[in-house]
Amino acid sequence: MNANQSLKIAVLGGDGTGPEVAAEGLKVLKAVAKLDGIKYDTTNFDFGGDRYLRTGEVLPEGAVDELRKFDAIYLGAIGHPDVKPGILEKGLLLELRFQLDQYINLRPVKLFPGVETPLRDKGPDDIDFVVVRENTEDMYCGTGGFLKKNTPDEVAIQTAVYTRKGCERCIRWAFDFTRKRNNPKKMLTLVAKTNVLTYGHDLWWRTFQEVAKEYPDIKPDYNHVDAACMWMVKNPEYFDVIVTTNMFGDIITDLAGILQGGMGVAAGGNINPDPGGTSMFEPMGGSAPKYTGTGKINPIAAINAMAMLLEQTGHAKSAARINKAIQVVTGTKMKSQAAGKMGYNTSEVGDLVCEAL
Repeated sequence: MNANQSLKIAVLGGDGTGPEVAAEGLKVLKAVAKLDGIKYDTTNFDFGGDRYLRTGEVLPEGAVDELRKFDAIYLGAIGHPDVKPGILEKGLLLELRFQLDQYINLRPVKLFPGVETPLRDKGPDDIDFVVVRENTEDMYCGTGGFLKKNTPDEVAIQTAVYTRKGCERCIRWAFDFTRKRNNPKKMLTLVAKTNVLTYGHDLWWRTFQEVAKEYPDIKPDYNHVDAACMWMVKNPEYFDVIVTTNMFGDIITDLAGILQGGMGVAAGGNINPDPGGTSMFEPMGGSAPKYTGTGKINPIAAINAMAMLLEQTGHAKSAARINKAIQVVTGTKMKSQAAGKMGYNTSEVGDLVCEAL
């Protein structure tokens, strides 16, 4: 979007501590907007567990069309203890990803100064890579069914769906991103399982090889997913950008989240990169209902997600400013990234980031 236009943001605070961490991201947005002259408007939506329990609907009719009018969606967290697992995740998160065609899941994996990693002798210089996950195909399409359900002869079939279009647009975006990231490695690693998943992942492999020819400046690389997990722990400094399937991306980004200090730090974007597309940005942690209202939850991931939102909507300078401020706060102020052990409450952490801008 044009940097002079007013940025229209839909805010979905969601469940549990979601609204609390989202509030800190919005606080930082307000501060950076004042410094950098960003014009923006926010509109709140009450989608989540409480609304579902009240009305029986996850997304009301017309909700997706309404959200489509925004430049970006900013999400706190989804997950309610009184709602059966899967209802909100499938009915809201997956529904928005599919209907808004957010075909890129972007997960930066960066260890900030002062943040502990479980990896011995690894520091911020070692853990700094990005995972690009295809976000609208694979096992998540809901293709399959039951035969003879609830009998001893029951059969369950879950089918992974891959299309040439789906593979290619994700792979091409990842090559472009690797070029733009301009890390000295200039390497894009395809993570798949071509030795066993010989149809769908063969399509990924062939598409990757073909698209790679158009990017002679980028080194194409390949890891089986099990090997990638091993290398992420042993030698995380090996990676620059990873591109992978929906299912494998879901798994390895949780491993990556722990490497970078836990879900209180990790943020992600569900991106529709097409002109006029609406993308959604969120902290990777859950709704943590036990901490609701206690001020103990860490808002760094949500603030990180706001930086991603700004970067993807044409405000890279402001995003860099927030990232720098986060690193000052994690490196010199916070005692820990764990809930209740930060040395500050949720709101105070947001204030510290604003001060460091």
